[in-house]
Amino acid sequence: MPVASLLPFTVTPNRKSASPTSFRLTEKFILLLVFSAFITLCFGAIFFLPDSTKLLSGVFFRSSSVEAETRTGTVSDTSTGTGKDEKILAKIRKDHEKALLEAKDTLQKGASEIKQDIKSDKEKLALNGQGKGAKTDSLPFVQYERPPGATGHEPADPDIKAKRAKIKEMMQFSWDNYKRYAWGSNELRPVSKQGHSSNLFGSLKGATIVDALDTLYIMEMYDEFEAATEWVERNLDFNMNAEISVFEVNIRFVGGLLSAYYLSGKEVFRRKAVELGEKLLPAFKTPTGIPWALLNLKSGIGRNWPWASGGSSILAEYGTLHLEFMHLSALSGRPVFAEKVMNIRKVLNRLDKPQGLYPNYLNPNSGQWGQHHVSVGGLGDSFYEYLLKAWLMSDKTDEEGKKLYYDALQAIEKNLIRKSSGGLTYIAEWKGGLLEHKMGHLTCFAGGMIALGADGAPDDKTGHQMELAAEITRTCHESYTRTSMKLGPEAFRFDGGVEAIATRQNEKYFILRPEVIETYMYMWRFTHDPKYRQWGWEAVQHHKASKNTLIKAFKITTGYNCS
Repeated sequence: MPVASLLPFTVTPNRKSASPTSFRLTEKFILLLVFSAFITLCFGAIFFLPDSTKLLSGVFFRSSSVEAETRTGTVSDTSTGTGKDEKILAKIRKDHEKALLEAKDTLQKGASEIKQDIKSDKEKLALNGQGKGAKTDSLPFVQYERPPGATGHEPADPDIKAKRAKIKEMMQFSWDNYKRYAWGSNELRPVSKQGHSSNLFGSLKGATIVDALDTLYIMEMYDEFEAATEWVERNLDFNMNAEISVFEVNIRFVGGLLSAYYLSGKEVFRRKAVELGEKLLPAFKTPTGIPWALLNLKSGIGRNWPWASGGSSILAEYGTLHLEFMHLSALSGRPVFAEKVMNIRKVLNRLDKPQGLYPNYLNPNSGQWGQHHVSVGGLGDSFYEYLLKAWLMSDKTDEEGKKLYYDALQAIEKNLIRKSSGGLTYIAEWKGGLLEHKMGHLTCFAGGMIALGADGAPDDKTGHQMELAAEITRTCHESYTRTSMKLGPEAFRFDGGVEAIATRQNEKYFILRPEVIETYMYMWRFTHDPKYRQWGWEAVQHHKASKNTLIKAFKITTGYNCS
């Protein structure tokens, strides 16, 4: 066979055809096969090769706009027509050009400038997280270690065992009625048997549930704990247009969630704590970094209490964030929380302190003290407690916290602590250099605080500080025994011939404050003197007696009310 006959498109001299451009049947068949193969190849490319937009954006650069459209389905199949294809290609070109420009700009910068840009980008991401909610699904792995001794122990003494059972019974009574009448609300009003929420929490709900989590766990009320956990997981929501107290939300909600996490190891508590912590970060957006007292969780706009010395921040409020925020950094891997509270120390360290004391008011704009009012009770109290506990929490490595605490205590002892003619040691308040011989119920926490810090006291002052703690505890006990109901007043005075007695009508009430009982607990733990346990038990009995009185007078059968 001639070679020419193997070439189907070669026109031979012997071909007889109607026109020079026509093909024989075999040639047509071969041509059809070629076209069929080409069409098959095209359809295969459309339906079986990886999506070109994803391929380009994944290999060469990240095209966020295209990727977003792919996830949401706006970039679909070929049925959408060429219009969308052209739109996608235009986006790819635009992103590609932008990436090239950014790369050129980066190459022209020095190493130090590049590092600074990276740091700035990280800070912007952190701030964006505040407004959009915490990305808690990216929390780092934390090896959970259950704290020893939290549960599983029974006292050998049958009398102590019976008293312990009675305390648990009181907790069960209060919890059951809260769950029956006010479940999900912040508080129970025992007279009306209705839920109540104060404006301190805005529209944030569940303060009693979150605040009680650690108590439920320690008392081994596990069914109740699981019910509370389920409520937290399903209902605890921070995405709301509401103004809250940063201080109250931190100690009740953030502190409650952190305690529940450390006791149980349940991740829901860590996740919720970090999420709420990020919601609170905008409170620190002040010229000094001293946080606002009040914060709108949605807008991030903050302000201070209008009555607080010309719009000042309050020592006990901005000074009672340190423990929780240090833990938030540890559990989230995000240093921003720790940086915020460490900055508060920097501001305080730069300021002159009158007589070594910390006034209760500090202006967050100017960074200067407001009214020179010093109190270890209301407006100041937990600032000092947090200094000591920050040092202890750090395994005694936070030397700055230690020094701040012991220096403050020395100034308090020199300028505020006095002894009455009847031999009662008390802590007065300081107003512009003049003492007011009044001690609040809130101040009674100081007995336990001083005992807790006595072991680390400088210059062999451990014994002296334990004696001081015992004297303050005795004074607070006297404030209870000198009332008709044997429950302590809101404040008591040492002037006009009276000692440890409330003399003003607006001080003669009891609102279930825990500070005196807290100090009894610390003193029992450190001394094992049985009188502290006995004093605590007496307070329990008087609580029960007051409840019985209220049942008779007002038919209050749902909880332990304030008197």
